[in-house]
Amino acid sequence: MPQTTRRVLVTGANGFIGKNLQVRLGELPGHTVSSFVRGDNPDTLPNLVAQADAIVHLAGENRPADESAFETVNAGLTETLCKAIQNETNSTGRQIPLVLASSTQAERDNAYGRSKLAGEQAVYNLAKNTGNPAIIFRLPGVFGKWCKPNYNSVIATFCHNIARGLPIQINDPNASLRLVYVDDVVAALVDAIQCTSMGASQRQVQPEYECTLGDLAAQIKAFDNCRTNLITEAVGTGLVRALYATYVSYLPADKFSYCIPQHTDPRGTFVEMLKTPDCGQFSYFTAHPGVTRGGHYHHSKTEKFLVIKGEALFRFRHLLSNELLEIRTNGKQPQVVDTIPGWAHDITNIGNDEMIVMLWANENFDRERPDTIASKV
Repeated sequence: MPQTTRRVLVTGANGFIGKNLQVRLGELPGHTVSSFVRGDNPDTLPNLVAQADAIVHLAGENRPADESAFETVNAGLTETLCKAIQNETNSTGRQIPLVLASSTQAERDNAYGRSKLAGEQAVYNLAKNTGNPAIIFRLPGVFGKWCKPNYNSVIATFCHNIARGLPIQINDPNASLRLVYVDDVVAALVDAIQCTSMGASQRQVQPEYECTLGDLAAQIKAFDNCRTNLITEAVGTGLVRALYATYVSYLPADKFSYCIPQHTDPRGTFVEMLKTPDCGQFSYFTAHPGVTRGGHYHHSKTEKFLVIKGEALFRFRHLLSNELLEIRTNGKQPQVVDTIPGWAHDITNIGNDEMIVMLWANENFDRERPDTIASKV
């Protein structure tokens, strides 16, 4: 049977969250997107609603020249959209799931907060009058790729400026921020448009992070420093992962690459690529035909070698028993060779071409305590 296409109407589709959502929906089979963006005539909404199977309402004002725009857009446009949905439901009996991106500012008594609260109330009224499925998200600060810097996101501004060597301004480093990452927001929105439960409810995007302004700036600066000190942050999980992805997304095109030092002698070249705070470092080295590198042992340090080009002979000698061991590897058959504490070891290029070897050591090299003692195999 042919696959049914589901059309999702996204208002505010050209905004920060809207751009990310459109890309994600485009990745999902059987989904198409129609959009309503700034400057479009609200009179087109009834026709767009009539074609929609679900609606994500992201359109809003947060920094207008005139505060009256808060009421016009955040409240008025939402009421217009809800009216169009109610008319469609009354005429066809069709329920159209509606997802509203509101703000935690709806809890505050200011012009912006009151307008967001009024928008929420319009959605609640729609659900009460028609039973239409509706989900409201009160979003804290959202960050991620494609957010406009120097506008309303301090993270976007910090990432943009730090990536370009520009100054940043911090008035209160102890000020606390509540944050959600745009990928998590998009995942929550995509899940919400599948809702079939009648009536309105609120959801929260998870995980939500909390961070001070000072810590935030320090973390982004540490990402930038990685390009010179080669020490990466712990970017694999949580807030640091999301912040790192955001920082990298603001790099200008001429900084997509950067040079790192290399150390060359008659044996070949040695290059340190990346260091970690607590899981060692990654390097590579080359060796000309017939060249032997190493000839030392470690008490505690361990290493992993991977020959990616050429042919290698690894030799080991136990410091106490003088037991000998040889291992031959080459770049055609990936094979990791461990160095073992208490065994002297070296590596020789036994091929006819340059040998290239990747190397991981479990600790960063410390010139004061190198744990590398010369010893012939």
